[in-house]
Formats: sequence, C-alpha cells, structure tokens
Amino acid sequence: MSAAPVHPREVLYQGDKSFPILPAVDHYAGSEKLMRKALALQADLGPVFDLTCDCEDGAAAGNEEAHVRLCAAIVNSPENLHGRIGVRIHDVTHAHWRNDMEVLVGEAGTRLAFITLPKARSADDVRTQIDLLRDCERRAGLTREIPVHVLIESHGALREVWDIAALDRVESIDLGLMDFVSAHHGALPGDAMRSPLQFEHPLIVRAKCEIAAAALGCGVVPTHNVTTEIRDIEYIRRDATRARREFGFLRMWSIHPNQILPIVESMRPDFGEIEEAIAIICAAQDASWGPTRHNDTLHDRASYRYYWELLARAHATGAAIPGDVRSRFF
Repeated sequence: MSAAPVHPREVLYQGDKSFPILPAVDHYAGSEKLMRKALALQADLGPVFDLTCDCEDGAAAGNEEAHVRLCAAIVNSPENLHGRIGVRIHDVTHAHWRNDMEVLVGEAGTRLAFITLPKARSADDVRTQIDLLRDCERRAGLTREIPVHVLIESHGALREVWDIAALDRVESIDLGLMDFVSAHHGALPGDAMRSPLQFEHPLIVRAKCEIAAAALGCGVVPTHNVTTEIRDIEYIRRDATRARREFGFLRMWSIHPNQILPIVESMRPDFGEIEEAIAIICAAQDASWGPTRHNDTLHDRASYRYYWELLARAHATGAAIPGDVRSRFF
C-alpha cells in the first residue's frame, strides 16, 4: 500500500517557518456602513481580500470605546464567512490603545485574523504592544497566537525595520506613505503621496526598498501603501503593478471597493507561471519531493519552495486552478 502524498508545508520548511500566504489586498473601513459593505463584497468575491476594521485614522475621534466594541462585533458576526477580518488599533502613545487590545482579544480573539499596530517609532514600541497582546491572550484563555501587522510610518521605525520584521508574531510589514511623507516636515512635496513621484523620489524609493527587503528577508509579507485614486481603474492597476514588479510588494492596501479587483489582478501570478508551478509541484509530490526534471531543467526542494509559494499566492488571489490540483493542496 503506497504512502499518502506529503503536503508541501510538511516537507519544504523543515527547520524554518513557512512564508505567510495572505490575500493580496488589505481593505480598510472605518465606519459600520463601510465595514458591512466590505463584508458583503467579501462574501461575493471570496477571501481574495482581507477587511481591516479601523479604530485609528479612518475612524471618527471621541467615541473610541463604542467603536472598538463595534469592531469586535463585526469580527464575531455571522457575516464573517472566511475569518479574514483584522483590526487596526491606536498607537502606543494613545490613551486608548490598551483598551483596544483588551476588548478585541477578550471579545473576538478566537476569530481575529490579525491586529495592526500603527505609528511605531521603534522596535521597542512594537514589543510593548506585543507583550500586552500575549497577556490579553493568556487572560482570555486563547490557545492561538494572533498575528501582528506593523505600519512603518516614521523615521525611527524605518531605521529599525529589520528588527521589527524579525519580531515574533509579525506577519506583515506595511508602508504608511502619507504619515511617512508628513514626517519629512515639508522637505518632500505633497505629490510624493501619489504617483508617479511615490515611485520615483529617492527618499520614498529608499523606504520602499528597505521595507520590502526587511520583510522578505525575515519571512514576512511586505504590504504596499494605498493608492489615492478611486475611479480610474487603469491608474489603480498601474500603481499595484509597479508596487509588485518594481519593489517586490506582495500585498497592498485599498480604501475603496473599486480598488480591490485591480489590485488582486495585478498581484496575481500570470497564467503561464501558474501552469508551470502546477506541473513542477505535482511532479515533485509524485516523486516524494526528490529531484525532478521539467522542460529539461532540474528541480529540487530549493526551487520547489519558489513554485509552491507562487501556486499558493495564485490560489489566494482567486486564480483558476484545476479541481484535482485544489484537492491535492488546498
């Protein structure tokens, strides 16, 4: 009797953590109306994007307690079909951040996909918030560890981005471009918040390269800032394509439903790459993950990791994958 096929996760990452495969879009909503509208769209499209309920810049000020409880209720709602809702809490200097963490973990910790930490000034700021997260999980009796996404929006955070990306729990490093431009005190023009200058100004290019390199070097997902255009689909698609192909970002924010599908399509591997990955990974599994040959090129576990992650990203972006391949791996 032949042994059951071994899944890529069980054989390709022995001794190492597997790379997180996240939806290609992180969609932000700061009001109940927009959160529920995004949930309905997620139910229609499937888990090709995450929803982040915003307690910080995208939410109205002065009603923090009620708002964080609303976010917890949205996470717990029956409309959360795919378990892909996170929440951005307040930053470490804000009076409400501890309450944000305690309410979210205490009330919705079993279903919360991630917590996003904004405006970190250093790795120590992130450690402080992660320490409270661990304490809240312990008090709530959780058996799972909630992932953390960290926004790089300050000079201090950029200086320590490698240390931040290496912290336990960190799953994504996100660029907060508008705050980062503002932190230059007028030395950068306002046009640097949008294209084409956001991809061309040397100080912004440096930041994007450093964030992507640190994230990928530490095995976490680099997430690109939002595009401010909400109507011109080709403009949105160009921004996402440049973020993916020129800077190596694997995920991108959106702030309007019109932005979601163009970003997903731009982040998705192309059809030829997907076909090649399917052929290589299926042959590798059939060969018990020993060396194989594809189109006169030899492959082993080093290249299998590349093609497996490509195939997993294709699946996460809703690419068409044959049913027998889905049943093998997903």
